[in-house]
Amino acid sequence: MSLPSRARPVMLVTGASAGIGAALAREYAGRGWDLVLTARRAGPLEALAQDLAKRGAAATVLTDDLADPEAPARLVAALAARGLQVDGLCNNAGFSRTTGFLNTDPADHEAMIRVMLTAPVGLARRLAPAMVERGFGRILNVASLAGRMPATGGDTLYGPIKSFLITASQGLHLELRGTGVHVTALCPGYTLTEFHDVNGTRQEVSGAYPAWMWQTAEHVARVGYEACEANRPQVTPGVMNTLLAGLAKHLPDAVALDMVGGHAKRLKRI
Repeated sequence: MSLPSRARPVMLVTGASAGIGAALAREYAGRGWDLVLTARRAGPLEALAQDLAKRGAAATVLTDDLADPEAPARLVAALAARGLQVDGLCNNAGFSRTTGFLNTDPADHEAMIRVMLTAPVGLARRLAPAMVERGFGRILNVASLAGRMPATGGDTLYGPIKSFLITASQGLHLELRGTGVHVTALCPGYTLTEFHDVNGTRQEVSGAYPAWMWQTAEHVARVGYEACEANRPQVTPGVMNTLLAGLAKHLPDAVALDMVGGHAKRLKRI
């Protein structure tokens, strides 16, 4: 890694309170980065900051809710007020609703779009210009294997939102190529985090898929870090996940839709 002039670069991680976000923070701390941690819950962020301090990394906690349209501008203003120069951005915050399109509160749909689509775009647009000017930067957008597959009924918006994030990352990767700013979309499959506890599908997904299909957050974070350092536009951790994504891409639409329809039925989403 070609470091900036300061001894330790600074990475902003959204959704850092648990799961892949917390694992990414620890991964970057272990690779010589300091952190800015943001999420809605202050307690877990403070605990993570203390853990990172033991690893020799300084961590600043900024609580905010990316479902608020003003949150990206507010976060950037908070960074400026603290004199923090951000060299990297991990857009990790996200959630899903699996009760079906017609049964989900429209406010939840709007929040999903803001947290996983509008906020990543807004933060990248605000932070990337300074990275380009300095000739160094990292943008890691945590998408999903779901973004490489046909949309799943019952969780109708999650996959399409992640698909947008993958495609937008590819475009930004091309636009910033040669500037010293790396852009990568990380597309994990099933990962052992609290994500499925939050959306209420833990029992279904645990029973539907064998243990070997699951990956740890630490493994996913390491794969994401290495891919971003290599400036790969996209990475899907795990051979099986890569095969599934490739299979879905080349299958006829009707067959691919039947495949994900069966997946949704196993999870009792439709």
